Amino acid sequence: MNLLRLILPLCLAVLAGCAGTARQQAPQQSLAATDPAHASASSRYIATDTSRTVDLTRPPADAWDRIRRGFAIPNLNTPLARQWTEYYAAHPESVQRMAERAGKYLYYIVDEINRRGLPTELALLPFVESAYDPAAYSHAKAAGLWQFIPSTGLHFNLKQDWWRDERRDPIASTNAALDYLQYLFDMQGDWYLALASYNWGEGAVQRAMARNLAAGKADDYLSLDLPEETRNYVPKLQAIKNIVAEPQKYAVNLPPVENTPYFATIRKTRDIDVELAARLAEMPLEEFRALNPSFNRPIILAEHRPTLLLPRDKVAVFNANLKAYEGRLASWKVYRAKRGESLAAIARRHNISLAQLRKINDIPARRRTALGGVMLVPGAIPNEGGVQLASLRTPAGAGSEAPAARAETAGPNARVHVVRSGDTLYALARRYGTTVSNLRALNNLQGSNLKVGSRLRIPGTSVRG
Repeated sequence: MNLLRLILPLCLAVLAGCAGTARQQAPQQSLAATDPAHASASSRYIATDTSRTVDLTRPPADAWDRIRRGFAIPNLNTPLARQWTEYYAAHPESVQRMAERAGKYLYYIVDEINRRGLPTELALLPFVESAYDPAAYSHAKAAGLWQFIPSTGLHFNLKQDWWRDERRDPIASTNAALDYLQYLFDMQGDWYLALASYNWGEGAVQRAMARNLAAGKADDYLSLDLPEETRNYVPKLQAIKNIVAEPQKYAVNLPPVENTPYFATIRKTRDIDVELAARLAEMPLEEFRALNPSFNRPIILAEHRPTLLLPRDKVAVFNANLKAYEGRLASWKVYRAKRGESLAAIARRHNISLAQLRKINDIPARRRTALGGVMLVPGAIPNEGGVQLASLRTPAGAGSEAPAARAETAGPNARVHVVRSGDTLYALARRYGTTVSNLRALNNLQGSNLKVGSRLRIPGTSVRG
Protein backbone atom coordinates (compact mmCIF):
# COMPACT_ATOMS: atom_id res chain seq x y z
CA MET A 1 0.00 0.00 0.00
CA ASN A 2 2.85 2.40 0.86
CA LEU A 3 4.44 1.59 -2.51
CA LEU A 4 1.14 2.38 -4.25
CA ARG A 5 0.96 5.75 -2.46
CA LEU A 6 4.40 6.59 -3.78
CA ILE A 7 3.76 5.46 -7.35
CA LEU A 8 0.26 6.90 -7.85
CA PRO A 9 1.22 10.62 -7.66
CA LEU A 10 4.09 9.98 -10.07
CA CYS A 11 1.71 8.29 -12.58
CA LEU A 12 -0.75 11.17 -12.29
CA ALA A 13 2.04 13.68 -12.90
CA VAL A 14 3.15 11.82 -16.02
CA LEU A 15 -0.43 11.73 -17.32
CA ALA A 16 -0.85 15.44 -16.66
CA GLY A 17 2.38 16.15 -18.51
CA CYS A 18 1.19 14.15 -21.54
CA ALA A 19 -2.15 15.90 -21.56
CA GLY A 20 -0.45 19.25 -21.41
CA THR A 21 1.97 18.69 -24.27
CA ALA A 22 -0.21 20.37 -26.89
CA ARG A 23 -1.15 23.15 -24.48
CA GLN A 24 2.53 24.00 -23.99
CA GLN A 25 2.66 24.72 -27.71
CA ALA A 26 -0.07 27.35 -27.47
CA PRO A 27 0.92 31.00 -27.85
CA GLN A 28 2.01 32.57 -24.58
CA GLN A 29 3.34 35.91 -25.85
CA SER A 30 1.73 39.25 -25.05
CA LEU A 31 -0.82 40.16 -27.70
CA ALA A 32 -1.29 43.83 -26.90
CA ALA A 33 -1.42 45.96 -30.05
CA THR A 34 -1.21 49.67 -30.75
CA ASP A 35 -4.63 49.62 -32.40
CA PRO A 36 -7.26 50.63 -29.77
CA ALA A 37 -9.50 47.86 -31.04
CA HIS A 38 -6.83 45.41 -29.89
CA ALA A 39 -5.70 47.22 -26.76
CA SER A 40 -6.83 44.35 -24.54
CA ALA A 41 -5.93 41.61 -27.00
CA SER A 42 -4.05 39.63 -24.37
CA SER A 43 -7.28 39.12 -22.44
CA ARG A 44 -8.94 37.64 -25.50
CA TYR A 45 -6.82 34.50 -25.47
CA ILE A 46 -8.28 32.39 -22.68
CA ALA A 47 -6.33 29.33 -21.60
CA THR A 48 -8.00 26.02 -22.29
CA ASP A 49 -10.35 25.12 -19.44
CA THR A 50 -8.62 22.62 -17.19
CA SER A 51 -10.89 23.15 -14.18
CA ARG A 52 -12.82 19.97 -14.88
CA THR A 53 -11.19 16.76 -13.76
CA VAL A 54 -11.16 14.11 -16.49
CA ASP A 55 -11.26 10.52 -15.33
CA LEU A 56 -8.65 9.02 -17.63
CA THR A 57 -9.43 5.53 -16.33
CA ARG A 58 -12.89 5.75 -17.93
CA PRO A 59 -13.04 5.45 -21.72
CA PRO A 60 -14.73 8.31 -23.61
CA ALA A 61 -18.51 8.00 -23.75
CA ASP A 62 -18.56 8.74 -27.48
CA ALA A 63 -16.63 10.54 -30.21
CA TRP A 64 -17.81 13.97 -28.98
CA ASP A 65 -16.49 13.21 -25.50
CA ARG A 66 -13.20 12.13 -27.03
CA ILE A 67 -12.95 15.43 -28.89
CA ARG A 68 -13.67 17.45 -25.74
CA ARG A 69 -10.90 15.65 -23.87
CA GLY A 70 -8.32 16.72 -26.45
CA PHE A 71 -9.07 20.46 -26.63
CA ALA A 72 -5.69 22.18 -26.46
CA ILE A 73 -5.95 25.47 -28.38
CA PRO A 74 -6.60 28.44 -26.06
CA ASN A 75 -10.13 29.77 -26.33
CA LEU A 76 -10.65 32.96 -28.30
CA ASN A 77 -12.83 35.41 -26.40
CA THR A 78 -13.69 38.10 -28.95
CA PRO A 79 -16.91 39.76 -30.12
CA LEU A 80 -16.69 37.83 -33.40
CA ALA A 81 -16.35 34.51 -31.58
CA ARG A 82 -19.38 35.34 -29.44
CA GLN A 83 -21.31 36.53 -32.49
CA TRP A 84 -20.71 33.28 -34.37
CA THR A 85 -21.53 31.21 -31.29
CA GLU A 86 -24.87 33.01 -31.06
CA TYR A 87 -25.43 32.51 -34.78
CA TYR A 88 -24.88 28.74 -34.68
CA ALA A 89 -26.89 28.43 -31.47
CA ALA A 90 -29.77 30.22 -33.22
CA HIS A 91 -29.60 27.64 -36.05
CA PRO A 92 -29.39 24.33 -34.17
CA GLU A 93 -30.92 22.37 -37.05
CA SER A 94 -28.00 23.43 -39.27
CA VAL A 95 -25.44 22.36 -36.67
CA GLN A 96 -27.24 19.04 -36.23
CA ARG A 97 -27.24 18.35 -39.98
CA MET A 98 -23.52 19.05 -40.16
CA ALA A 99 -22.91 16.86 -37.12
CA GLU A 100 -24.90 14.00 -38.65
CA ARG A 101 -22.75 14.15 -41.79
CA ALA A 102 -19.64 14.29 -39.60
CA GLY A 103 -20.56 11.03 -37.89
CA LYS A 104 -19.23 8.96 -40.79
CA TYR A 105 -15.76 10.48 -40.59
CA LEU A 106 -15.20 11.66 -37.00
CA TYR A 107 -13.69 8.50 -35.56
CA TYR A 108 -11.05 8.25 -38.27
CA ILE A 109 -10.20 11.95 -38.10
CA VAL A 110 -9.97 12.07 -34.29
CA ASP A 111 -7.95 8.86 -34.25
CA GLU A 112 -5.44 10.34 -36.69
CA ILE A 113 -5.30 13.61 -34.72
CA ASN A 114 -4.63 11.71 -31.50
CA ARG A 115 -1.97 9.60 -33.19
CA ARG A 116 -0.13 12.78 -34.21
CA GLY A 117 -0.60 14.48 -30.82
CA LEU A 118 -2.52 17.43 -32.31
CA PRO A 119 -5.36 19.43 -30.69
CA THR A 120 -8.74 17.80 -31.28
CA GLU A 121 -10.25 21.18 -32.21
CA LEU A 122 -8.89 20.36 -35.67
CA ALA A 123 -11.57 17.66 -36.02
CA LEU A 124 -14.11 20.50 -36.00
CA LEU A 125 -12.44 22.41 -38.84
CA PRO A 126 -14.49 20.68 -41.60
CA PHE A 127 -17.61 22.21 -39.98
CA VAL A 128 -16.21 25.58 -41.03
CA GLU A 129 -14.59 24.47 -44.27
CA SER A 130 -17.23 22.30 -45.92
CA ALA A 131 -20.11 21.80 -43.45
CA TYR A 132 -18.68 18.24 -43.34
CA ASP A 133 -19.77 17.58 -46.92
CA PRO A 134 -17.06 15.56 -48.76
CA ALA A 135 -18.51 16.63 -52.12
CA ALA A 136 -18.36 20.36 -51.28
CA TYR A 137 -16.91 22.53 -54.06
CA SER A 138 -16.25 26.25 -53.69
CA HIS A 139 -16.09 29.16 -56.12
CA ALA A 140 -12.32 29.11 -55.58
CA LYS A 141 -12.25 25.49 -56.87
CA ALA A 142 -11.58 24.09 -53.39
CA ALA A 143 -12.97 20.59 -52.89
CA GLY A 144 -13.70 18.05 -50.19
CA LEU A 145 -14.06 17.99 -46.43
CA TRP A 146 -10.89 20.06 -46.00
CA GLN A 147 -11.37 22.30 -49.07
CA PHE A 148 -8.04 21.89 -50.82
CA ILE A 149 -7.49 24.07 -53.86
CA PRO A 150 -5.93 22.15 -56.80
CA SER A 151 -2.35 23.41 -56.37
CA THR A 152 -2.17 22.74 -52.61
CA GLY A 153 -3.77 19.34 -53.14
CA LEU A 154 -1.09 18.41 -55.68
CA HIS A 155 1.62 19.65 -53.30
CA PHE A 156 0.33 17.16 -50.73
CA ASN A 157 0.10 14.31 -53.26
CA LEU A 158 -3.68 14.31 -53.69
CA LYS A 159 -4.30 12.84 -57.15
CA GLN A 160 -6.59 14.90 -59.37
CA ASP A 161 -7.39 13.62 -62.83
CA TRP A 162 -10.28 12.67 -65.08
CA TRP A 163 -10.96 9.52 -63.08
CA ARG A 164 -10.75 10.66 -59.47
CA ASP A 165 -10.11 13.59 -57.18
CA GLU A 166 -8.48 12.61 -53.90
CA ARG A 167 -9.26 16.02 -52.43
CA ARG A 168 -12.68 14.44 -51.88
CA ASP A 169 -11.30 11.18 -50.48
CA PRO A 170 -11.99 11.17 -46.69
CA ILE A 171 -8.79 9.31 -45.79
CA ALA A 172 -6.35 10.87 -48.26
CA SER A 173 -7.61 14.42 -47.72
CA THR A 174 -7.60 14.08 -43.91
CA ASN A 175 -4.00 12.89 -43.89
CA ALA A 176 -3.00 15.72 -46.25
CA ALA A 177 -4.86 18.36 -44.20
CA LEU A 178 -3.24 17.26 -40.94
CA ASP A 179 0.18 17.19 -42.64
CA TYR A 180 -0.43 20.76 -43.81
CA LEU A 181 -1.75 22.02 -40.47
CA GLN A 182 1.16 20.45 -38.60
CA TYR A 183 3.60 22.08 -41.05
CA LEU A 184 1.91 25.47 -40.60
CA PHE A 185 2.05 25.24 -36.82
CA ASP A 186 5.70 24.20 -36.88
CA MET A 187 6.39 27.23 -39.08
CA GLN A 188 4.30 29.76 -37.11
CA GLY A 189 4.50 28.36 -33.56
CA ASP A 190 0.95 29.63 -33.04
CA TRP A 191 -2.32 27.81 -33.84
CA TYR A 192 -4.22 31.02 -34.69
CA LEU A 193 -1.62 32.02 -37.25
CA ALA A 194 -1.49 28.43 -38.53
CA LEU A 195 -5.27 28.36 -39.01
CA ALA A 196 -5.25 31.77 -40.69
CA SER A 197 -2.52 30.48 -43.00
CA TYR A 198 -4.59 27.40 -43.84
CA ASN A 199 -7.45 29.66 -44.92
CA TRP A 200 -5.62 32.58 -46.54
CA GLY A 201 -2.28 31.02 -47.48
CA GLU A 202 0.99 30.91 -45.57
CA GLY A 203 2.63 33.50 -47.83
CA ALA A 204 -0.22 35.99 -47.39
CA VAL A 205 -0.08 35.68 -43.59
CA GLN A 206 3.71 36.06 -43.53
CA ARG A 207 3.46 39.19 -45.66
CA ALA A 208 0.81 40.63 -43.32
CA MET A 209 3.06 39.91 -40.34
CA ALA A 210 6.00 41.57 -42.09
CA ARG A 211 3.90 44.68 -42.82
CA ASN A 212 2.94 44.96 -39.16
CA LEU A 213 6.51 44.63 -37.98
CA ALA A 214 7.66 47.24 -40.49
CA ALA A 215 4.99 49.61 -39.13
CA GLY A 216 6.04 48.99 -35.54
CA LYS A 217 2.96 46.91 -34.74
CA ALA A 218 2.58 43.50 -33.15
CA ASP A 219 2.47 40.55 -35.53
CA ASP A 220 0.11 38.28 -33.57
CA TYR A 221 -3.12 36.97 -35.08
CA LEU A 222 -5.45 39.61 -33.59
CA SER A 223 -3.20 42.44 -34.73
CA LEU A 224 -3.08 41.49 -38.40
CA ASP A 225 -5.13 43.14 -41.14
CA LEU A 226 -6.96 40.08 -42.48
CA PRO A 227 -9.52 39.73 -45.27
CA GLU A 228 -13.08 39.25 -44.04
CA GLU A 229 -13.24 35.50 -44.63
CA THR A 230 -10.01 34.87 -42.71
CA ARG A 231 -10.99 37.34 -39.97
CA ASN A 232 -14.11 35.23 -39.33
CA TYR A 233 -12.40 31.86 -39.77
CA VAL A 234 -10.96 31.22 -36.30
CA PRO A 235 -14.01 32.76 -34.55
CA LYS A 236 -16.23 30.31 -36.44
CA LEU A 237 -14.08 27.40 -35.27
CA GLN A 238 -14.23 28.75 -31.70
CA ALA A 239 -18.03 28.95 -31.99
CA ILE A 240 -18.33 25.31 -33.07
CA LYS A 241 -15.96 24.37 -30.25
CA ASN A 242 -18.14 26.23 -27.73
CA ILE A 243 -21.24 24.34 -28.86
CA VAL A 244 -19.54 20.93 -28.91
CA ALA A 245 -18.10 21.64 -25.45
CA GLU A 246 -21.54 22.43 -23.97
CA PRO A 247 -24.32 21.42 -26.36
CA GLN A 248 -26.98 21.52 -23.63
CA LYS A 249 -26.18 25.15 -22.90
CA TYR A 250 -26.95 26.05 -26.51
CA ALA A 251 -29.92 23.65 -26.90
CA VAL A 252 -28.16 21.65 -29.60
CA ASN A 253 -28.69 17.90 -29.76
CA LEU A 254 -25.52 16.36 -31.14
CA PRO A 255 -26.34 13.04 -32.85
CA PRO A 256 -24.84 9.91 -31.28
CA VAL A 257 -21.43 9.09 -32.74
CA GLU A 258 -19.85 5.99 -31.26
CA ASN A 259 -16.19 5.97 -30.36
CA THR A 260 -15.65 3.09 -32.78
CA PRO A 261 -14.72 3.03 -36.48
CA TYR A 262 -17.68 3.74 -38.76
CA PHE A 263 -16.10 2.44 -41.95
CA ALA A 264 -13.69 -0.23 -43.07
CA THR A 265 -11.57 -0.35 -46.21
CA ILE A 266 -11.50 -2.99 -48.93
CA ARG A 267 -9.16 -3.11 -51.92
CA LYS A 268 -10.64 -3.81 -55.38
CA THR A 269 -8.68 -5.84 -57.93
CA ARG A 270 -11.31 -5.80 -60.71
CA ASP A 271 -13.08 -2.96 -62.49
CA ILE A 272 -16.54 -2.36 -61.03
CA ASP A 273 -19.41 0.05 -61.61
CA VAL A 274 -20.00 2.53 -58.78
CA GLU A 275 -23.73 1.79 -58.87
CA LEU A 276 -23.19 -1.95 -58.73
CA ALA A 277 -20.75 -1.62 -55.82
CA ALA A 278 -23.44 0.25 -53.88
CA ARG A 279 -26.03 -2.40 -54.71
CA LEU A 280 -23.72 -5.24 -53.66
CA ALA A 281 -23.20 -3.45 -50.34
CA GLU A 282 -26.99 -3.05 -50.06
CA MET A 283 -26.53 0.70 -49.62
CA PRO A 284 -28.34 3.65 -51.16
CA LEU A 285 -26.16 5.11 -53.90
CA GLU A 286 -26.01 8.48 -52.12
CA GLU A 287 -24.70 6.85 -48.93
CA PHE A 288 -22.08 4.88 -50.88
CA ARG A 289 -20.95 8.05 -52.65
CA ALA A 290 -20.71 9.89 -49.32
CA LEU A 291 -17.97 7.44 -48.30
CA ASN A 292 -16.45 7.19 -51.78
CA PRO A 293 -16.85 10.65 -53.29
CA SER A 294 -13.47 10.80 -55.05
CA PHE A 295 -14.53 8.76 -58.09
CA ASN A 296 -15.44 11.04 -60.99
CA ARG A 297 -16.73 8.34 -63.36
CA PRO A 298 -19.39 5.62 -63.07
CA ILE A 299 -16.68 2.96 -63.08
CA ILE A 300 -13.87 2.27 -60.60
CA LEU A 301 -10.74 1.02 -62.36
CA ALA A 302 -8.67 -1.72 -60.77
CA GLU A 303 -5.47 -0.30 -62.31
CA HIS A 304 -5.76 2.62 -59.91
CA ARG A 305 -5.56 0.20 -56.96
CA PRO A 306 -8.69 1.77 -55.47
CA THR A 307 -9.70 1.47 -51.85
CA LEU A 308 -13.44 1.41 -51.17
CA LEU A 309 -14.89 2.59 -47.87
CA LEU A 310 -17.89 0.69 -46.54
CA PRO A 311 -19.70 0.79 -43.19
CA ARG A 312 -18.23 -1.98 -41.07
CA ASP A 313 -21.51 -3.90 -41.01
CA LYS A 314 -21.65 -3.87 -44.83
CA VAL A 315 -18.29 -5.51 -45.56
CA ALA A 316 -19.51 -9.08 -45.09
CA VAL A 317 -22.68 -8.31 -47.03
CA PHE A 318 -20.66 -6.85 -49.90
CA ASN A 319 -18.26 -9.80 -50.02
CA ALA A 320 -21.11 -12.35 -49.93
CA ASN A 321 -23.02 -10.60 -52.70
CA LEU A 322 -19.87 -10.18 -54.77
CA LYS A 323 -19.15 -13.90 -54.47
CA ALA A 324 -22.72 -14.71 -55.54
CA TYR A 325 -22.75 -12.27 -58.45
CA GLU A 326 -22.55 -13.67 -61.97
CA GLY A 327 -21.73 -11.60 -64.98
CA ARG A 328 -19.88 -8.37 -65.72
CA LEU A 329 -18.92 -6.18 -62.77
CA ALA A 330 -18.23 -3.29 -65.12
CA SER A 331 -20.71 -2.21 -67.78
CA TRP A 332 -18.28 0.44 -69.10
CA LYS A 333 -14.91 0.07 -70.76
CA VAL A 334 -12.09 2.39 -71.74
CA TYR A 335 -11.85 3.40 -75.40
CA ARG A 336 -8.72 5.12 -76.65
CA ALA A 337 -9.92 7.61 -79.24
CA LYS A 338 -7.74 8.97 -82.01
CA ARG A 339 -7.39 12.71 -82.39
CA GLY A 340 -9.88 13.97 -84.96
CA GLU A 341 -12.06 10.85 -84.79
CA SER A 342 -15.77 11.56 -85.26
CA LEU A 343 -17.73 11.50 -82.01
CA ALA A 344 -20.87 10.46 -83.87
CA ALA A 345 -19.05 7.49 -85.36
CA ILE A 346 -17.73 6.44 -81.93
CA ALA A 347 -21.25 6.62 -80.50
CA ARG A 348 -22.72 4.50 -83.35
CA ARG A 349 -19.95 1.92 -83.02
CA HIS A 350 -20.75 1.44 -79.35
CA ASN A 351 -24.55 1.55 -79.65
CA ILE A 352 -25.19 4.70 -77.65
CA SER A 353 -26.48 8.09 -78.60
CA LEU A 354 -24.14 10.99 -79.20
CA ALA A 355 -25.81 12.78 -76.25
CA GLN A 356 -24.97 9.84 -73.95
CA LEU A 357 -21.38 9.79 -75.16
CA ARG A 358 -21.04 13.53 -74.51
CA LYS A 359 -22.58 13.30 -71.05
CA ILE A 360 -20.51 10.43 -69.73
CA ASN A 361 -17.29 11.97 -71.07
CA ASP A 362 -17.98 15.65 -70.29
CA ILE A 363 -17.69 16.63 -73.96
CA PRO A 364 -18.99 20.09 -74.86
CA ALA A 365 -21.89 20.23 -77.35
CA ARG A 366 -19.90 22.29 -79.85
CA ARG A 367 -17.15 19.69 -80.22
CA ARG A 368 -17.59 17.25 -83.12
CA THR A 369 -14.35 15.26 -83.01
CA ALA A 370 -12.27 13.60 -80.32
CA LEU A 371 -9.14 15.24 -78.96
CA GLY A 372 -7.51 11.88 -78.43
CA GLY A 373 -6.99 10.04 -75.16
CA VAL A 374 -9.34 7.83 -73.18
CA MET A 375 -13.12 7.83 -73.28
CA LEU A 376 -15.76 5.72 -71.57
CA VAL A 377 -18.06 3.60 -73.73
CA PRO A 378 -20.46 0.75 -72.87
CA GLY A 379 -18.84 -2.61 -72.33
CA ALA A 380 -22.06 -4.35 -73.36
CA ILE A 381 -24.98 -3.40 -75.61
CA PRO A 382 -27.16 -1.11 -73.47
CA ASN A 383 -30.90 -0.84 -73.45
CA GLU A 384 -32.75 2.44 -73.81
CA GLY A 385 -32.26 3.39 -70.17
CA GLY A 386 -28.64 2.34 -69.82
CA VAL A 387 -26.48 -0.75 -69.56
CA GLN A 388 -28.15 -3.90 -68.27
CA LEU A 389 -26.45 -5.53 -65.31
CA ALA A 390 -26.26 -9.30 -65.01
CA SER A 391 -28.54 -10.95 -62.44
CA LEU A 392 -27.36 -12.79 -59.37
CA ARG A 393 -26.92 -16.51 -59.44
CA THR A 394 -28.07 -18.78 -56.61
CA PRO A 395 -25.86 -18.08 -53.58
CA ALA A 396 -23.24 -20.68 -52.77
CA GLY A 397 -24.63 -23.48 -50.64
CA ALA A 398 -28.24 -22.60 -51.40
CA GLY A 399 -28.93 -25.74 -53.43
CA SER A 400 -30.08 -26.11 -57.00
CA GLU A 401 -33.84 -26.35 -56.61
CA ALA A 402 -36.01 -23.84 -58.45
CA PRO A 403 -36.97 -20.69 -56.51
CA ALA A 404 -40.61 -21.75 -56.35
CA ALA A 405 -39.60 -24.88 -54.44
CA ARG A 406 -37.95 -22.75 -51.78
CA ALA A 407 -40.92 -20.50 -51.11
CA GLU A 408 -44.10 -21.45 -49.33
CA THR A 409 -47.42 -19.89 -50.26
CA ALA A 410 -48.49 -17.27 -47.73
CA GLY A 411 -51.51 -15.69 -49.35
CA PRO A 412 -52.26 -14.00 -52.65
CA ASN A 413 -49.73 -11.12 -52.25
CA ALA A 414 -46.81 -12.66 -50.30
CA ARG A 415 -44.87 -15.87 -49.89
CA VAL A 416 -42.47 -17.21 -47.31
CA HIS A 417 -38.80 -17.94 -47.89
CA VAL A 418 -36.83 -20.12 -45.46
CA VAL A 419 -33.37 -18.62 -45.04
CA ARG A 420 -30.46 -20.90 -45.86
CA SER A 421 -26.71 -20.56 -45.52
CA GLY A 422 -25.35 -18.04 -48.04
CA ASP A 423 -28.59 -16.09 -48.43
CA THR A 424 -28.39 -12.30 -48.41
CA LEU A 425 -31.09 -9.68 -48.71
CA TYR A 426 -29.65 -8.47 -51.99
CA ALA A 427 -29.56 -11.97 -53.51
CA LEU A 428 -33.13 -12.69 -52.38
CA ALA A 429 -34.38 -9.36 -53.69
CA ARG A 430 -32.94 -10.14 -57.11
CA ARG A 431 -34.29 -13.70 -57.07
CA TYR A 432 -37.82 -12.72 -56.14
CA GLY A 433 -38.04 -9.57 -58.24
CA THR A 434 -38.30 -7.14 -55.33
CA THR A 435 -36.04 -4.72 -53.45
CA VAL A 436 -34.01 -4.87 -50.26
CA SER A 437 -36.12 -2.01 -48.87
CA ASN A 438 -39.34 -3.96 -49.48
CA LEU A 439 -37.94 -7.06 -47.79
CA ARG A 440 -36.82 -5.03 -44.79
CA ALA A 441 -40.18 -3.27 -44.50
CA LEU A 442 -42.28 -6.42 -44.87
CA ASN A 443 -40.20 -8.34 -42.32
CA ASN A 444 -39.42 -5.45 -39.95
CA LEU A 445 -35.66 -5.93 -40.44
CA GLN A 446 -33.17 -3.35 -39.21
CA GLY A 447 -29.82 -4.79 -40.31
CA SER A 448 -28.59 -7.03 -43.12
CA ASN A 449 -27.81 -10.25 -41.23
CA LEU A 450 -30.19 -13.15 -41.83
CA LYS A 451 -30.63 -16.02 -39.41
CA VAL A 452 -30.46 -19.44 -41.05
CA GLY A 453 -33.85 -21.16 -40.71
CA SER A 454 -35.81 -17.95 -40.22
CA ARG A 455 -38.84 -17.30 -42.43
CA LEU A 456 -39.02 -14.20 -44.60
CA ARG A 457 -42.20 -12.90 -46.19
CA ILE A 458 -41.65 -12.21 -49.89
CA PRO A 459 -43.81 -9.43 -51.43
CA GLY A 460 -45.68 -10.11 -54.66
CA THR A 461 -45.81 -13.34 -56.63
CA SER A 462 -43.25 -12.87 -59.40
CA VAL A 463 -40.02 -14.84 -59.22
CA ARG A 464 -36.77 -14.34 -61.08
CA GLY A 465 -34.94 -17.50 -62.03
